[in-house]
Amino acid sequence: MSGERIGFGARPGAPDAWVRRGEGTPSKAELYTARLTVDVTPELRGRIKIAAFRRGVTMAVLLRELLEARFAGKDRP
Repeated sequence: MSGERIGFGARPGAPDAWVRRGEGTPSKAELYTARLTVDVTPELRGRIKIAAFRRGVTMAVLLRELLEARFAGKDRP
């Protein structure tokens, strides 16, 4: 090493100018506020996992989509 210091770019003025809070997509906690535990057999868990993998999503996303489709609100009074 030559001992030369490597400089960094100048820091932006105010932190709010470069840190964006509250913009973009909502956090996971804002979207999904309840946790649901369901007991399934290891075989069913495996089939769900394979189905999710084939669709390129996580098991949680797959199950949310299935539940949303089944309970879309059309049965509400």
